[in-house]
Amino acid sequence: MAHLIGGMASSHAFALRDPADWDEGRTANRKGYERRYGALPPEHPKTAQETDDDVSIRFAEVSGALDQIRDEFEANTPDVIILVGDDQQELFRDQSPQLAVYKGGPFIVPPAEQVAGEIRYQTHPALAEAILNEALESEIDLAFVNSFPRDLLVSHAFGPLLKRIDPSGKIPVIPVFVNAVNHPGPSPSRCYKLGQAIRRAIEGYEGSERVAICGSGGLSHFTAGYPYVAGDFQYNDIHVDFDINNVEQMRAGRGEELAKLSTRELLDNGNIEFRSWLVALGALGAVEPDFIVYQPFHRGLMGMGVGLWRQVEERVPARA
Repeated sequence: MAHLIGGMASSHAFALRDPADWDEGRTANRKGYERRYGALPPEHPKTAQETDDDVSIRFAEVSGALDQIRDEFEANTPDVIILVGDDQQELFRDQSPQLAVYKGGPFIVPPAEQVAGEIRYQTHPALAEAILNEALESEIDLAFVNSFPRDLLVSHAFGPLLKRIDPSGKIPVIPVFVNAVNHPGPSPSRCYKLGQAIRRAIEGYEGSERVAICGSGGLSHFTAGYPYVAGDFQYNDIHVDFDINNVEQMRAGRGEELAKLSTRELLDNGNIEFRSWLVALGALGAVEPDFIVYQPFHRGLMGMGVGLWRQVEERVPARA
C-alpha cells in the first residue's frame, strides 16, 4: 500500500528570488497593476523601512527553511511529489478549472526569472488517476488535464518551487491545480476535503510508493494579479495578524479549524493562495509541523511562509 510520508508548504514568487532582485521585480509588478487598472500604485510606506540588512537577516530564515526541505528530500527521497498550486492565466488562458489534476506524461519546467535552465520531470499517471477517481467518489468535481502545450508547465506556482526542492528533477510529480486568482474560487472547506480525498487515494493505491504533498503559494499579499473585488486594502498590504493566526493554528496541528475559514476571509485578508496549503493540511491531518517560519516583506510584496511536516495523522477520515 502506498502511504503519505509527510509534506511541506511554501510561498513562491519573491520567496524564491534573491532579495537583490526584489526592487526590480516589484517595479515590474507595479507596472502590471498600472496596465490592468490604469494607474501606477504608490510604493507602500513600509517598503522604505526595510533596509538591506533587515531583509538579509530575516530572509535568511525563509531561504534556510527551503534549503532544509531540499536536503530532507535529498536524504529521504519520496517516490512521488503531489504539488498543489494555482495558475494565473499562464497555462489556462481561456478557461480556469476550480480544481484539476494532471494525469499525463512527463513535462518540462522552462527557464524562469527565479531559476535558469529547463528541467524535465517524470509523472505518475496511475496515482493521478486514483486521485481523480477518489475525488469524484467523494463528490468533489475534480477536472483532469492530459497534456500541456509543448509539454511545458509554465504556471509559476510549480516550476520555480520544484527546481528549489528537487533541482535534479529525479522525483516524479503530480501537479494539482487549485484556482486562486479567478474569483470566485473553491471554499477552504472544499480544499481541505480535497486533501483528505488525496490521502485516501494514496492509501488505497496498490503500490509501495512513498508520497509527499506540497502546497505552493501565499501567504498574505495584494499584488497586480490579485482579484480586487472588495475589501479594505491597498496594493502591497500584508495582513500580518491574519497570517500569524493561521501559522499558530498550523503549529498547533489545527488545520481543520482553518478549513472553517470562508472564501470572503481569504479574499479580504490577502490569502487566496492559502487554498494550496489547505489541500496539504487536509492530507496531513491533525499533526504539528516540524517547523513553520514566517516573515513579512513589503519589498518582496508578501508575507512569506515555509513549513515542513515529517509526520502525518495515523487515520484519515473515511469517505462521507
